[in-house]
Amino acid sequence: MKRTMHLYSTIIFSFLFLFCTKSEQQKAIKSKTSIEKNEKNLKFNDYWYTGKAEITSYKLTQVRYGEIHTGIAVNIFVTEDFLPEKQVKADYQNKSTIPILKLNSTKKYTTGIYPYSLMTSTFSPINIINKAIKISFSAQEWCGNTFVQLNNKANFQVDFYSYFESNSDRKISLKKNILENELWNLIRISPKELPTGKLQVIPSFEYLGLNHKKFEAYEAIASLKEKGGFQFYSINYPKLNRTLTLKFTKSFPHTIESWEETVSSRGKQLTTKAEKIKTIQAAYWNKNGVADVSERKELGLD
Repeated sequence: MKRTMHLYSTIIFSFLFLFCTKSEQQKAIKSKTSIEKNEKNLKFNDYWYTGKAEITSYKLTQVRYGEIHTGIAVNIFVTEDFLPEKQVKADYQNKSTIPILKLNSTKKYTTGIYPYSLMTSTFSPINIINKAIKISFSAQEWCGNTFVQLNNKANFQVDFYSYFESNSDRKISLKKNILENELWNLIRISPKELPTGKLQVIPSFEYLGLNHKKFEAYEAIASLKEKGGFQFYSINYPKLNRTLTLKFTKSFPHTIESWEETVSSRGKQLTTKAEKIKTIQAAYWNKNGVADVSERKELGLD
């Protein structure tokens, strides 16, 4: 059916182009572009607006304290209605809300006797012309808590809280450079828009917060390569001696299959790796009963 509709569209467009005036030809080109855009949006909507989240589990080997520790990572992507002024999820859709894609990225791993629990939330407008509206990061471990929140105002306003003296509480104002955290959402919305070349990028809040690095934009070199049915997006930060590479499917819905992050840790170059275990779609917020644990097993979380 789709092939037939596409054929009809092509025939009609060709006829108009041959027999219409220049002005009419331009209108026809614009119309065809709109058709193609709407078809793409329909595919996007059919996947992301089903009342479910996309949940992917990963086998994690995490760099910390100059060693590699095993754990689990989970990425939860979901669309929501968002209030851009209050910068919170709306209770109800109304004329003040905008559609966003949210990524809740979680990690759990143990270092020796004590565990780490990390979570980063990134709220990105579906309209990719606009930057991420809000990002928050939190880390809990036996030494204490760390919490960071960015709000997109006239500048990026960052509130940072930590138990650690050299990483103590502060407020930061940043120019609106590229945010590494928002690039994960951009992969899912429109990967062809990923920035490449020499850039100024604010690294992930997890990296900056846990490694006591200054919150600012750093020079980075980004590239996008294709191999088989996958694309690889890499960001290298020369000053930080850090490289992040994300592997995702070339075809829609551009699922993130794995990633690697190479960093300097206690004088050694070590690499964090995450390999996909399973992807499911589920309205997880309705599955909070004792009987709902089966999908955790499916994700390899139990």
